[in-house]
Amino acid sequence: MNFSKILTNWYSDNNRDLPWRKTKNPYYIWLSEIILQQTQVKQGLPYYESFVKKYPTVFALANASEEEVLKLWQGLGYYSRARNLHATAKHIAFNLNGKFPDNYKGLLQLKGVGDYTASAIASIAFNKVTAVVDGNVYRVLARYFGIATPINSTEGIKEFKTLASSLISENEPATYNQAIMEFGAIQCKPKNPDCDTCPLKESCVALQKRLTTTLPIKLKKIKVSKKYFNFLVFIDKKGQTLFEKRTEKGIWRNLYQFPLIESKKSLDADEFHYLDINDTKLSTMKFDYTLYNEKDIVHKLSHQHLYTKFWIIEVSELPEEAVSTDKISKYPTSVLISDFIKTFNFKV
Repeated sequence: MNFSKILTNWYSDNNRDLPWRKTKNPYYIWLSEIILQQTQVKQGLPYYESFVKKYPTVFALANASEEEVLKLWQGLGYYSRARNLHATAKHIAFNLNGKFPDNYKGLLQLKGVGDYTASAIASIAFNKVTAVVDGNVYRVLARYFGIATPINSTEGIKEFKTLASSLISENEPATYNQAIMEFGAIQCKPKNPDCDTCPLKESCVALQKRLTTTLPIKLKKIKVSKKYFNFLVFIDKKGQTLFEKRTEKGIWRNLYQFPLIESKKSLDADEFHYLDINDTKLSTMKFDYTLYNEKDIVHKLSHQHLYTKFWIIEVSELPEEAVSTDKISKYPTSVLISDFIKTFNFKV
């Protein structure tokens, strides 16, 4: 059985009509791959279209401000991708005269580009024989060949990369790579794979041994930690608030938020009153406060869950750095802050 030929034939009949598949332009392919890292096609497609419309060339993206890029990215999460996207665009535009490296090793040197992304761009844009290995590929190979090695182990990463490299079509590397990823996305799905119509069903080890719900195997994730956030939503008589840029390292770096106090547990109104505020904006102000949400808003990230409360703090006057509440929606923020802004009525 010619594994790669079966997949490419399947792909010719079943592939989805997606804009980045209609081009060999490395800028568009790179842009789509960065957006689709840890993001499903359905969610990523409108973002791709927005970026292409606003920044049709790598030079246009390079000349944008980071704040503009982060704002357009808002809602996709994993904001380091957006920061790396912007940094790489500037490097390509200003240091490489707008030309992307045309090989795997060169692409791998770009910020935010790892093994998978470098392989995808090299094969799709430049027809290089470099095999991609993403979540879809892991699943297809683990099931078809009956591989029980954990896909997120050092051994597993090497084993699956070697296997993928041995299977890729040397004549049609771009088509094959897209075919195996598409096959995993819509045929050999994580749950309820369509085994009845699968062109590989006669020789699939997982199907024969009833292991489709077991494979692939993944080592258990690190325990998710809990954090308790208290956002201070100031409002003065001029309709202004405090909105700060988060400069410390972390996933929300360079995004804007209301002043934040972390606590060791979820606080009620009485406990908030006795909070140590010596190093906050509250320390020199007379204020009245109310709790916006009695129940914590739980914002789930890959490595931690944030139990969040918003405290509405009314003051007569705010410092010069205060901004009008009708302008804060223009700043790049996290989904957590953006959702609050959309639902809260700032008129006092």
